[in-house]
Amino acid sequence: MTVTDSEAQAATWVPEAEVGGVDEDIDEADDMPLSTRLSIADTLTLGNATCGFLAVYFTTTGVLIPHLTGSEDGGMTRHSAASAVMLMLLASVFDLFDGLVARKLRSSAMGAELDNLSDLISFGLAPAYFVVVWGMVAAPDAYQRVSAVAAIVVLLAVVLRLARFSCVTMPNGVFQGMPSPFGALTVVSVVLLGLPFVPTLLAIVGVAWLMVSRVEYPKPRGRLAVAMLSWIVTSMALLAAWAFEAPGGELLLQTACALQLVLGAVIPLFAMTRRVNAFRDNRREARAAQLP
Repeated sequence: MTVTDSEAQAATWVPEAEVGGVDEDIDEADDMPLSTRLSIADTLTLGNATCGFLAVYFTTTGVLIPHLTGSEDGGMTRHSAASAVMLMLLASVFDLFDGLVARKLRSSAMGAELDNLSDLISFGLAPAYFVVVWGMVAAPDAYQRVSAVAAIVVLLAVVLRLARFSCVTMPNGVFQGMPSPFGALTVVSVVLLGLPFVPTLLAIVGVAWLMVSRVEYPKPRGRLAVAMLSWIVTSMALLAAWAFEAPGGELLLQTACALQLVLGAVIPLFAMTRRVNAFRDNRREARAAQLP
């Protein structure tokens, strides 16, 4: 039995509308929406989140678990704590550069959301967890619940700060409240400073308050960004010296932690000075305009 040409054509013929529909589906699959495409800045932001998770990992495996199992090794604990803090520092480097790259290159529509979620992991969860573990390892049993409350305060302060940052428009060049990366590093510095429990607790709560306060902090741009990057690299070097018990390493680390606290209190003065100078310049211009 043979098949005529017309029958063969009917068997192989596909309506043009269906062909067009298939092609359009393929094109739509290939042409992903811009909102789902990761940019270079988004990749740096994901590196920020990864560092935050690894900081929690090192704090757990190198500090908490050995303490709970009674197999503490002073050297390993020190190395793990230093690694966790260095990962938070590295996360702040990623956070610094993803904004710079986003301003220079194209950023995806997911950039702001990814940045907030990553900051919550690296500068909210990681330092809060560090505080909890410090309370379990270094503080007496009676203070463990209090340290957990302090950790919750830090976490909620970062959550509120990030939410407010997404809703409130500030003048160009300033943040309202201590930036979460700077706040996280200051909280960790308070813990590493090794003060008695009550002063440490009060300092941690004070840093959390600064993050949700209306105190203005300058954005790290230009020379300030270079200075911040240099400070982060220096802090990493001091942490390495402390971890490997270099001569004078502990003293240098405590000095750096104390300086971090001082910077947290002093840096807002720069933004305040800039605002006062701008106010004076505006008044002078107004007076000059009123003169005949």
